[in-house]
Amino acid sequence: MRSLRVYEEAWPLHTPFVIARGSRSEAKVVVVEMEEEGIKGIGECTPYPRYGESIASVMAQIMTVHAQLEDGVTAQQIQQLLPAGAARNAIDCALWDLAARKAGRTLMDYLHIATPQHIRTAQTVVIGTPEQMAASASTLWQKGARLLKIKMDEHLISERIVAVRAAAPEATLIVDANESWNSEGLAARCQLLADLGVAMLEQPLPAGQDDSLSNFIHPLPICADESCHTRANLATLSGRYDMINIKLDKTGGLSEALALAQEARQQGFDLMLGCMLCTSRAITAALPLINQVRFADLDGPTWLAVDVEPSLCFTTGELHL
Repeated sequence: MRSLRVYEEAWPLHTPFVIARGSRSEAKVVVVEMEEEGIKGIGECTPYPRYGESIASVMAQIMTVHAQLEDGVTAQQIQQLLPAGAARNAIDCALWDLAARKAGRTLMDYLHIATPQHIRTAQTVVIGTPEQMAASASTLWQKGARLLKIKMDEHLISERIVAVRAAAPEATLIVDANESWNSEGLAARCQLLADLGVAMLEQPLPAGQDDSLSNFIHPLPICADESCHTRANLATLSGRYDMINIKLDKTGGLSEALALAQEARQQGFDLMLGCMLCTSRAITAALPLINQVRFADLDGPTWLAVDVEPSLCFTTGELHL
């Protein structure tokens, strides 16, 4: 018999996180703990309003399967009981963590996946004035970040990206518009980014309105984030996107994330591994995917004023395992 505990946490950020969708000053997460035979497994999720989620809705969704979880439901079975999303993610990751701990192994060892010593992760430059974004990029570069993720909205695009590139001329840049652009002028914007050596553009158009990308000739890779949650989305992404950004809060946990990665690679997509604003618990759960991805964007915990204990070891632009 398992015991189940579900609770929320709020983790203040040291700096406001500003993207096209708004500004956040704390990371609000839901934690699932499952204990069996004296061993505890933990999973964490970040409810995302963009997907119609809140702390209350996610906790309520988890409680709909409370009895099944205490009766010993498996990670495979939970895929059928709940839809993809944050609630299933917390449960799925807790089940994986519990299984690994019962075996006396780390999650990576349990899945027979080699653990790299170091992971280069993107460090995010949030939206601000061109001068503010340039200063942030310069500081991150000087502290060791070599991969910068530049958040954009529909304003001052050329001014901001030119300023960032001038401030960090040797950095690898990826640009994330968070669905804030439209098809008009997209070709010119893509050419500007390519001319400035940007390595990838993430989700420029709103999900559901990305048919404009069909047969769209573009000079740099375009990555699907909001447009890709699970394997079910892959059919509509082919011919529109070159990469997909896998996040456990979208896939509904590690189980679907691993399956999505395998199928996406078979269909010719490059992979990116992303995260929400979260603690080290959520990053640890996603690490089994790390050896398959072209870009890792795992800096969520680095925005927290204080991380969970025990925490992963981050330096600017790098995760040390």
